[in-house]
Amino acid sequence: MKRLGVNIDHIATLRNARGEQHPDPIVAADYLRKLGVNSITIHLREDRRHIKDLDAKMICSKKNLLVNLEISTNPKIVNIALRIKPNFICIVPENRKEITTEGGLNLKKNKKKLQKIINQFKKKKIRTSLFINPSLTDVETAIELKADCIEIHTGKLANLIKSKKKYLYEIKKIKKCAIFAKKNNLEVHAGHGLDYKSTKLLTKINQIEEFNIGHFLIGESIFDGLPIVIKRFKKILR
Repeated sequence: MKRLGVNIDHIATLRNARGEQHPDPIVAADYLRKLGVNSITIHLREDRRHIKDLDAKMICSKKNLLVNLEISTNPKIVNIALRIKPNFICIVPENRKEITTEGGLNLKKNKKKLQKIINQFKKKKIRTSLFINPSLTDVETAIELKADCIEIHTGKLANLIKSKKKYLYEIKKIKKCAIFAKKNNLEVHAGHGLDYKSTKLLTKINQIEEFNIGHFLIGESIFDGLPIVIKRFKKILR
């Protein structure tokens, strides 16, 4: 079965809206593990708009819980990540004014910086992924950088599907990248904007091993509850 990672950033967003302690993302991480998800994703943003330093530290310290920490290339954030030692790292682009991550990394512009960061995490034996656009050129660069994985940004595909526009070309791009990456020993993940339909379509690409899903999953849980939503996604990925 393909792996399911759940992003719990927006549980922290809801907590922060009141400046209190509930709902607690640390409790949520434990709860989701019991529901059988494969990993928890958290994004420690530079502006700390949802996950805070203590959240990240406490969640990463938990035993029997695999944590995928999303970070920018900011040196202070990188140092925090090296200190709290998550199981996995995903390096993502970050713009202070963005509402959510708008696309993949600019690998060409940040190649030297990314190489240094990847080397740092490799020394700590932390699996490192690069969040990229569905571009063969970007996959080639990720191979050169000796990343362990790529996570393909699926936001454009998800938006095309939701808008009931033609999406087959975007699916083909993702598939070509996934096949090329897998042939070159890069593990392939997918994430951003995914819902039931877009996830189901992408499961047909055999090379994608892991799906990281957050906003839709947490939002849908308001109506149906986390156990039911997780069960539905696991059924899709089976």
